[in-house]
Amino acid sequence: MLCQIEDWRIFIKDGEQYLNTALAADKKKSTVFTPEILYNITAMAIEKYLMGFLMYNNDLADNHTMADLLDSIKRHVTPSPSMIEDLLYIDSFQDICDTFNATYKIPRPEEMQRILSIGQKVRDFTISKVTPLAA
Repeated sequence: MLCQIEDWRIFIKDGEQYLNTALAADKKKSTVFTPEILYNITAMAIEKYLMGFLMYNNDLADNHTMADLLDSIKRHVTPSPSMIEDLLYIDSFQDICDTFNATYKIPRPEEMQRILSIGQKVRDFTISKVTPLAA
């Protein structure tokens, strides 16, 4: 029997809320939600979804960059090549591991559709791997 870390559902629910916020803001073309803000909200959604997946599998990520999350996921499933590419793409916008030399790249507006799509793909991946979601 699978042993799960308590509250994994909360992480997935949080991921849903972050992603839904980003998608709704993009749909409304709200100027308050700049590409930088949408990127960060979507990245938070992805992190929450993947942490929920890991907690469902009684595991935690070694760290919280997308590459670290990806490495942790590999302990449970073999991610598709496109998922690997997508998560590394999301990771390419910031390197915050070294607090003295942190780098940030603000996404261009035309990059946002890909970023939001990656959030949706991660949601679909997570929901397909954690069953039953409700309970």
